[in-house]
Amino acid sequence: MACSSASRPTKVQELHVYEINERDRASPAYLSLSQKPVNSLGDLVPFTNKIYTGDLQKRLGVTAGICILIENKPEKKGDRYEAIYSFYFGDYGHISVQGPYLTYEDTYLAVTGGSGIFEGVYGQVKLHQIVFPFKILYTFYLKGIEDLPEELTAVKLVEPSPAVQPSPAAKACEPQATVSNFTN
Repeated sequence: MACSSASRPTKVQELHVYEINERDRASPAYLSLSQKPVNSLGDLVPFTNKIYTGDLQKRLGVTAGICILIENKPEKKGDRYEAIYSFYFGDYGHISVQGPYLTYEDTYLAVTGGSGIFEGVYGQVKLHQIVFPFKILYTFYLKGIEDLPEELTAVKLVEPSPAVQPSPAAKACEPQATVSNFTN
């Protein structure tokens, strides 16, 4: 039986998520498989970092994934990767993404699916590099799912800057400053 795409919600929902590498997870790990003196095709970068709401008041969980180096761009002082990773939101489930990760400019990755409240999700996510590889703002444009809970969306976005930090309560994972059963 074929699914009718007409029954899938097409409303676009924005979700802002900060990824912050607090240098406490041994991430990222750089695996220089090319064994060349400069970043080269095939080098791998597995990573996991903490994620927070767009207002930096709640700990959501973590990212986990891998980037495969495609091209070193010395003229842009950066690299082009192909990335495959997930965002884990505790009891809410997870969102998987895939696509280009450029260390020198904003990029868009495809939202390839999810679990929990994100089951059936599709769309894209904008990756805005603030401080490579320590601070990134993601803006998800999600389709195919029911309305997201206010806990995730009713937040006032903190404008991205190199100085952004999670609230002390979120960083300490105090119960009122985390989503239920957040992934650590």
